[in-house]
Amino acid sequence: MSSEPLLRVRDLHTEFRTEDGVVHAVDGVSYDVYPGEVFGVVGESGAGKSVTGLSILDLVQSPGRITDGEIYFDGRDMLSLSDDELRSVRGNDIAVIFQDALSALNPSFTVGTQIGDVIQNHTDATDEEALERTIDLLDRVGIPNAEERVHHFPHQLSGGMRQRVMIAMAISCEPDLIIADEPTTALDVTIQAEILSLLRELQRERDIAVQLITHNMGVVAQMCDRLGVMYAGKLVETGPVEDIFRNTNHPYTKGLLEAIPKIDDPRDRLPTIRGQMPDLIETPTGCSFHPRCPYDEPQCRTEEPPLGGVGEEHATACIRADELELRPEFSETTESESASVDRTGESADPLLEAEGVKKYFSTSSGWIDELLGRGEYIRAVDDVDLSIGRGETLGLVGESGCGKSTLGKTLAHLHEPDDGRILYAGNDLTEMNKRQLKTERSNIQVIFQDPFSSLNPRKTIEQIVGRPLEIHGLVDDEAEKKARVRELLDEVGLNESHLDRYPHEFSGGQKQRIGIARALAVEPDFIIADEPVSALDVSIQAKILNLLMDIQEEYDLSYLFIAHDLNVVQHISDRIAVMYLGEIVEIGTVDQLFNPPYHPYTEVLLSSIPRPVPGKESTRIEPEGDFPDPADPPSGCRFHSRCPHAMPECERTPPESKALDDGHLVSCLLFDEGVMADKEADVSDVIERQRKLREDLRADGVERADSGGGERVDSD
Repeated sequence: MSSEPLLRVRDLHTEFRTEDGVVHAVDGVSYDVYPGEVFGVVGESGAGKSVTGLSILDLVQSPGRITDGEIYFDGRDMLSLSDDELRSVRGNDIAVIFQDALSALNPSFTVGTQIGDVIQNHTDATDEEALERTIDLLDRVGIPNAEERVHHFPHQLSGGMRQRVMIAMAISCEPDLIIADEPTTALDVTIQAEILSLLRELQRERDIAVQLITHNMGVVAQMCDRLGVMYAGKLVETGPVEDIFRNTNHPYTKGLLEAIPKIDDPRDRLPTIRGQMPDLIETPTGCSFHPRCPYDEPQCRTEEPPLGGVGEEHATACIRADELELRPEFSETTESESASVDRTGESADPLLEAEGVKKYFSTSSGWIDELLGRGEYIRAVDDVDLSIGRGETLGLVGESGCGKSTLGKTLAHLHEPDDGRILYAGNDLTEMNKRQLKTERSNIQVIFQDPFSSLNPRKTIEQIVGRPLEIHGLVDDEAEKKARVRELLDEVGLNESHLDRYPHEFSGGQKQRIGIARALAVEPDFIIADEPVSALDVSIQAKILNLLMDIQEEYDLSYLFIAHDLNVVQHISDRIAVMYLGEIVEIGTVDQLFNPPYHPYTEVLLSSIPRPVPGKESTRIEPEGDFPDPADPPSGCRFHSRCPHAMPECERTPPESKALDDGHLVSCLLFDEGVMADKEADVSDVIERQRKLREDLRADGVERADSGGGERVDSD
């Protein structure tokens, strides 16, 4: 590492002037980023992470402004640059990868045009040279058929491809520093692993410094060299990643680390950080974290702790750091104990059953194409069988585009199935008329992935949560409705003061709680939770997971829990179904699914989990090629075109679902005795590799538990 920092930030203050007062989003932050290193910035939503990154290039939107501090990049005073000088730095010397690639890219221009504009703005390249350079960049970041994709618009690309386009744009002028703001949030585990691997490879290859803003501690452990932990606009701990993970010196960092769900973690409830981020208009006196800290003492409420050294490179802002043992407790389980985690199987009394369910979407451009038989069909859900018992949670995992959300909406009859039966409490939903469906559907509710877009911005929380009560005639008058809404808000951790507020006045975690309250309003038996925690930081995620498990126990609810984070899914689920290209390829209890042998696609998903153990090199199994077109799925086994164990038989023969154990079904020819009778050695090799992967996943938890103890942060 160079002795001189590439980026030097000192006492940075960024404020937003609002009608309610001044929001101190960044409040005296100081840090360095050195050439060729990855500096991570973590913290809950509202901590000031993104505003800090945007302040570097003066990209903070009005009414925000930098009010004090110093920012030096490669010796240049960034705060003294003119607008023209700043524009020459942006994209050329310092590039940004934004969190939401779809909103960051201009929908009116092709991706090739947008990357080419960056190149031509900072170089003397001709149109032809810029196009050639753009194609090379798209190819370099792993976009197939780059010559064709360069002419595509952002909406024509998948989420993973759009993020690759953002990376291609960021490296197009070979910058010295990339500010990556949540570059993998809401991406599925395989795409996340590919993006992180690509970013790390390019960073090392070109000696680029990266300021990585994220809430995923597994990503931090795998990607970062040093780390800064932010809380309420301030840095509360900084240092080498491995040192912070193993020798934590701030209670807030300890709380973030302990909230991570882990493979084989036997805890029913995840530890959480009590309370929530303070109002940045008027932060608490003394240590900002003291109202939420389990180690709070009177002096913490009056003395503001400076960011001081606890080691050669490790600093923390806690006046009790020297006297507290703060190494996080991840799990007390040993390898032998972890194998016996109690997970129930399928209930003998199924609440919901799907039999041969299909849902296709036409790609034709109108009724004339349909009449003439032109166009194709996307086989979003293709002959799915599953059942969910009373009080059971079935996790549903798979890559984006595999059909998870479509299956959930079809089961709730938000999409009408094209074929098959859906039985709810023994009644066939597919045979019901609209009036019957309305009555039955009150028992089936949905928690959507993006709570903000699913909440009416023009309605108060009282109106939003109370509306289902009106629709289904569950209350007689306004007084009864208001009382019931108050009860529902109390159940999800909100209070009466929130009744008259609007969705934009709440944090992401609070909005998700409102969505849960609305789902509970009609007292359902079955809830479809569609990616309910994918965009939440780790502490809020833990609170929502605990809340879902608490209300399940109280109301004997059944869940279909759709997610792409296998750590989260295994924590909350009784059984897990793995979906690929419209089909269920494996289903079983958590223990069955995480113990080999399992489907090669499950193996790929498991190997892609970012492990929150610094310095631990994970062996990721990369699937071959790209996700196939759902309108034209491969013949035989649909996964064969990407499978690391594919055989000629896989291309010709669709696999049948085989029972490897009681209730454990796998659709793979590797476990078909008829086809594989002469390939026993090959199967043994596959299973041995899967066992090694399983041992590595287990060892992560044991290794972290051995790193030290300390008092556990109390649950909220």
